[in-house]
Amino acid sequence: MNPKIIFIHGMFLNPRSWDPWLGYFQKLGYPAESPAWPMHDGEPSSLRQNVPPDLGKLSLATVYRHYAVLLTRELLPPVVIGLSMGGLVMQKLAAAGQIRAGVGICSVAPNRMLAADWGFLRNSAAITNPFAGDEPYEMTPELFHQNFGNTMTEDDSNAAYQQYAVAESRQVLRNVMSEDGVLAMDLPHVPLLFVGAAEDEIIPASLVKRNAHAYSDERSHAEYVEFSGRGHFICGQNGWEEVALRVTNWLESHLVAYRS
Repeated sequence: MNPKIIFIHGMFLNPRSWDPWLGYFQKLGYPAESPAWPMHDGEPSSLRQNVPPDLGKLSLATVYRHYAVLLTRELLPPVVIGLSMGGLVMQKLAAAGQIRAGVGICSVAPNRMLAADWGFLRNSAAITNPFAGDEPYEMTPELFHQNFGNTMTEDDSNAAYQQYAVAESRQVLRNVMSEDGVLAMDLPHVPLLFVGAAEDEIIPASLVKRNAHAYSDERSHAEYVEFSGRGHFICGQNGWEEVALRVTNWLESHLVAYRS
């Protein structure tokens, strides 16, 4: 019997971004679902046109608690696969002992880990800008192409924007530098896989690798793998199936005890 897989989307996206992955894993016999962050449920085009009034107040703690409550309803701990901020939420759920295994794809790093990378610094400064207050950050096709779809053609990136992009709370990223972004990384933990994208303009692969290697318990497994020619939209751009296959193979090798 395969465990359930819970997919957690990242900032500026919603569950629709996981649709191809849901179908992929369901065909392999995995029960799978992708619950939305608070105020992120619905069609992305509608969410862009009608930004939820309280979106700018959404915090990392609220997002984390939302998934922590959802997971308490599961009979058995699920596998959690998270993209970007969803990867940090996955790590927090792992630290709380709520998951069977975790995959962080282009994951935001805990413990105030930073990177001397221009794209990372540019994006972080623009989103967390303190002078913007609680005003949501509204993604545009141009920004999406620059930061998510930088390894895609402009037409493909614009199509992905129309299909998947939403506005976002600045507060969620601001909170990463607070106590809400702190984890103990020297304790035993469930198997963790971290996936980096070599051309990522938002979360550089070097930071994802550093995140993976920061888990120091010798009895536990934390692995890093990197894909060349990919940007932050690694789960949706051409070739996403190769990434999903790598995740599948890793899961198969670490779920033997679960199935026995």
